[in-house]
Amino acid sequence: MILSDLRSYLKQQHRVALADLVNHFSMDADALRGMLGKWMSKGSVRKLSKETSCGTSCCKCDPALTEFYEWVDK
Repeated sequence: MILSDLRSYLKQQHRVALADLVNHFSMDADALRGMLGKWMSKGSVRKLSKETSCGTSCCKCDPALTEFYEWVDK
């Protein structure tokens, strides 16, 4: 996967959990964080606050993957 694939997916989804990115791209979370960091440094992606949840109350999500990222339209 290259950065443009990640950009396209984020633009399409607008807001996505790291866990979804891991599943969609079949990649390690740390590798995805590195690529997301590249887009964040350009101001195209922002990491949402921890208060953002997946919308359920099951508490079965891995806390390390409950990060949410959002594409920023300029």
